[in-house]
Amino acid sequence: MGQEVKRKKGETFESMMRRFSRRVQQSGKLLQAKKIRFYEPEKSRNLQRVSALRREDIKKKREYLKKVGKLKDEDTKNKYTRR
Repeated sequence: MGQEVKRKKGETFESMMRRFSRRVQQSGKLLQAKKIRFYEPEKSRNLQRVSALRREDIKKKREYLKKVGKLKDEDTKNKYTRR
């Protein structure tokens, strides 16, 4: 940021925080940080192919286990959902 926000004489902590928040907002640093937070560099074609083959292999194994009866539908339903 390069700039400091110092408490003025007689200023409340809340008003100093408001000034700080306003300055951070105006600098654009927060917006920049939010933009790059979830940035993932693009994978090479070879890595994309390898991960696609891996996913396909896992899918086939899972379907086989379901067909054989070693894996129930309930086991796989909520396995990959966020909690």
